[in-house]
Amino acid sequence: MSGHYKSIFSPGLFKRRVIVVTGGGSGIGRCIAHELASLGAHVVLIGRKLEKLYDVAGEIVADGGLASFHACDIRDEETVKNTVQAMIAVHGRIDALVNNAGGQYITPLEAISAKGWDAVLGTNLTGGFLMARECYLQSMQQHGGAIVNIVADIWGSMPNMGHSGAARAGMVSFTETAAAEWAHSGVRVNAVAPGYIASSGMDHYPPEAGPMLREMRKTVPLGRFGTEAETSAAVVFLLSPAGSFISGEVLRVDGARPQVRMGWPMRMPTEEAQQRDAVKPFDGFHRAVIPKVFQE
Repeated sequence: MSGHYKSIFSPGLFKRRVIVVTGGGSGIGRCIAHELASLGAHVVLIGRKLEKLYDVAGEIVADGGLASFHACDIRDEETVKNTVQAMIAVHGRIDALVNNAGGQYITPLEAISAKGWDAVLGTNLTGGFLMARECYLQSMQQHGGAIVNIVADIWGSMPNMGHSGAARAGMVSFTETAAAEWAHSGVRVNAVAPGYIASSGMDHYPPEAGPMLREMRKTVPLGRFGTEAETSAAVVFLLSPAGSFISGEVLRVDGARPQVRMGWPMRMPTEEAQQRDAVKPFDGFHRAVIPKVFQE
């Protein structure tokens, strides 16, 4: 394992920038935080579990980066207001926000309770809105900035995860609206939609979901799962100066999975094809951990 993140972006790209990453204590958020820190940003990790945030901040510092953290339930309006205020009191401003926190569980629509529905929408939609609104009102309205919302592969619906699909679709609409309303303040708002990504988030599903999860790659034209680093690279691009005329966009990172159609004989790539430079996996995250479901 290399001691440093192998980012394709220029060292120092985000030097002296303060970037907030929600859900930064695990999975894709942890990877994003590491890459941003490796590029010079001071990363502020947000999450509900202080221990996870502490551990990831420790990893970043051990790798030579800058990180701090705040425990925050992003679903609670007053807590979000106070947390953003505390960040600005320390750093003076917030340059970028990555709305990554999220979660869902497998269940058909008819079995979802109102409480379960509200919980998933609260985390995946309302919480992201509250974080973006407060970062805008308390800093970006005056100084500008960039926001990236992490959504999901909702094209063609999300059977057995209808609560998450509804929330992510709402976040896509919010992204487009915020891009239009906040542009006059020098703020860009985009989204990244990961498809099937091999991250620790898969370990939250019940053991009986293991066989299904391991087979999902066969529904992806590129024939594999994506990596956390491939998702992170899309986020970094949208936050970078190279994305300065991109706003209100959703960048899919999904190996063309939504293009699969019934009746079309999809062919899986050969092992040789999967190793060609244009499509072979990018594993830039030096601290990546293989999900338990793939270790069996």
